[in-house]
Amino acid sequence: MDDVTTIAVGGERPYDVLVGRDLPHHLPRLLDGAARAAVLYAPPLRAQAEAITRVISEAGIAPLAIDVPDAEAGKSIDVAARCWDQLGAAGFTRTDAVVGVGGGAVTDLAGFVAACWLRGVRWIPVSTSLLGMVDAAVGGKTGVNTAAGKNLVGAFHPPAGVLCDLSLLDTLPRVDLVAGLAEVVKCGFIADPAILDLIESRTPDEGPPDEAVTRELVERAVRVKADVVGADLREGGLREVLNYGHTLAHAIEKVEGYSWRHGHAVSVGLVYAATLGHLAGRLDEATAKRHSSVLAALGLPTAYRADAWPDLLATMRVDKKARGSKLRFVVLDGIARPSILDGPSDELLRAAYEEVAA
Repeated sequence: MDDVTTIAVGGERPYDVLVGRDLPHHLPRLLDGAARAAVLYAPPLRAQAEAITRVISEAGIAPLAIDVPDAEAGKSIDVAARCWDQLGAAGFTRTDAVVGVGGGAVTDLAGFVAACWLRGVRWIPVSTSLLGMVDAAVGGKTGVNTAAGKNLVGAFHPPAGVLCDLSLLDTLPRVDLVAGLAEVVKCGFIADPAILDLIESRTPDEGPPDEAVTRELVERAVRVKADVVGADLREGGLREVLNYGHTLAHAIEKVEGYSWRHGHAVSVGLVYAATLGHLAGRLDEATAKRHSSVLAALGLPTAYRADAWPDLLATMRVDKKARGSKLRFVVLDGIARPSILDGPSDELLRAAYEEVAA
């Protein structure tokens, strides 16, 4: 019997997240009724995508393999349009489906392609990165980047199911595994402090968590996200807490031309959000400093260029959480007590950045 943990995501379109090893054989059940399934993947994951197309084909479903540019380069309207052209040429109908094989960028793209094709067809993310498992694959947020910023064009389109296949992490480069832990740390601060305790129980020279600890971290982080998105799919309120640290993080990514790993940007963003909350009188100093210590112990960056502030501030002003001319930040009133800081002054924003600037 599979050693699979099933985490239910509720709401208007419920689905399950499966966490375990060697999970592709669950795909035919999720694709039941489809005559065709497009498999979107980046070239470095060709072998994994080929294995998945074989599983789909053996189930009597015609696979359509579509390779897309790797990482954030694949998240564009031009790439999505090329995918739609291939779906059209293959005769994809409303009962057919899309499978995204990759990290957060590929699954964001695959979900967006599925959300727009015939106004929404089934899709399943098969996440191959830690970041994708605990963040992008769960929650139904899909989208692409534009010149204006990251993820400003997209749709809420929940998947039919999510496969978090831990065996795919076996060959993940250490730098990518560590980068994914930034989103896990975020979940610890906003909802589940046991995550922080697990990470802090290890010494830095132990390196990334072993398989058993990694699995527990993934399951805990997925449960945090499942609870939030099940209650608030379309970010009407509660779901905003998942953006803790992301306002500055997305600005860093844009300023860097999306060459920075998302997790690295989130790590700096978490330190900034904690500092901002402390300077605003919302968060105690010890908890604010705990952000830096936890992230640094994992080998994640905690500072960014001092001279970048004007560009970062301009980019943050078009953040999705902004309202009119006012910026809004997710901050903490304490561990597992996220809230909103509405319209902080430019002076406060700059003062917080000066404390985390390299």
